[in-house]
Amino acid sequence: MDNYRNIHMDNLRKFGFNPYGYPLKRRPNVTIDQLKKSYKDQENLPNENFIVGGRILNTRHHGKSIFADLLGQEEKIQIYLKKDELSDKFDVFRDNIDNGDWIIVEGFLFRTRTGELTIHVKDYDFLAKCLLELPEKWHGLKNPEIRYRQRYLDLFINPQVKKNFITRNKIIKFIRSYLDNLGFIEVETPMLNIIPTGALAKPFKTFHNALGIEMFLRIAPELYLKRLIVGNFEKVYEIGKVFRNEGISTKHNPEFTILELYQAFADLSDMINLTENLIHSLVKHIHDNHIIEYQGKNIDFSIPFRKVSFPEELYKKGIDIEKLRNDRDYLNKIADELNISNRVLSHVIDKCFDELVKPELINPTFVLDYPVEISPLAISKSDNTMYVERFELFVANFEIANAFSELNDPFEQERRFIQQKELREKGEEEAHEFDEDYINALKYGLPPTGGLGFGIDRIVMILTNQISIREVILFPAMLPKED
Repeated sequence: MDNYRNIHMDNLRKFGFNPYGYPLKRRPNVTIDQLKKSYKDQENLPNENFIVGGRILNTRHHGKSIFADLLGQEEKIQIYLKKDELSDKFDVFRDNIDNGDWIIVEGFLFRTRTGELTIHVKDYDFLAKCLLELPEKWHGLKNPEIRYRQRYLDLFINPQVKKNFITRNKIIKFIRSYLDNLGFIEVETPMLNIIPTGALAKPFKTFHNALGIEMFLRIAPELYLKRLIVGNFEKVYEIGKVFRNEGISTKHNPEFTILELYQAFADLSDMINLTENLIHSLVKHIHDNHIIEYQGKNIDFSIPFRKVSFPEELYKKGIDIEKLRNDRDYLNKIADELNISNRVLSHVIDKCFDELVKPELINPTFVLDYPVEISPLAISKSDNTMYVERFELFVANFEIANAFSELNDPFEQERRFIQQKELREKGEEEAHEFDEDYINALKYGLPPTGGLGFGIDRIVMILTNQISIREVILFPAMLPKED
């Protein structure tokens, strides 16, 4: 702790101030954000006192007067103190209140000669002492290691960071409202699962002491949500955390937020329409335009979005999926060329697409006709059972949505679970587990159903123009700080 700040804290106590603000003597009757919004451009200011709380930044001493900035949630406002009005409290402020301290002030609004909206302080109370020096004299915090570890500092030092998370809140609120208006019901499903299913991913393990069993953090809520359709819900959705024990990168965090929804009496075409309209409306709501800039590229969210075929796009790049299926030498050759170490067919197909096709998908693009090997929960296409009724939506090289015409045949689902089980036994850690209860649920009847998974973090990245997923997750996963 900075020694002079400790001295200032002791001085505050001597002058009768509690450095941590209790008991509260007054409470705000307005926020700084509300004041700025209401009176920023108004010439005639009200003749009344306002009470606001905030954090002190950028104190400027001018003999018998002091100017400082008081930081609110999004806005800051200038405050003005005069010695002949505040007497000893002026001296206390001048000598013992530091940048970063929290105070509450009461006073009236006026404009300075430069026209800046300012609170003329008639009285103030002290709320909380900031004992640590603000980085770089509060002008900026650039080191990402510090920013992510000490997000609480990042949020008020770098105003744009807080704006990104406020935009995130607006995005989630809009999605909820949009789906609620379509008649979807929001639900909650378990995050602790006995069987980790619903996606091709490696789970986090934990142990349930009371039950005495190993459990897993969910990798997806999919199978629970489809059980609800079996239970006669017709439209359900969930926005929540999922956990996948995978690598960390600018596009991946092991804990992330997903929207999943399911609609009875629907199929992939319904999910395409819903996804297009939801995202188009969301972009217009946030940016008031359907064209936005992301990392120097213009992205056009006009509908309809472009549609391409998975096998056709790979074929254009010289990869024949049918040949991968039937010719082991060809598979090994392609794997060697692309430096793919895992030679399981599903993995090679997936990696070929990631390496050769995905980098070209900038404007919103639905990729259709996924191979059955990487889509064990989607219904097969009627004209070719080796491909399924599935799309993934890509924007700016990101996969941001994934949708199926859901497989509702319990016997076919059981057969695919068995195939996945065999892959796990061969060492494929991300293959699906066999979920016997889900097969049992399907035997009670799942009507034709469309399902959609939507990556919240990635759409927030795109709509806030961030290149790293860590910029849109308040507290991203990091190694413990070394002593």
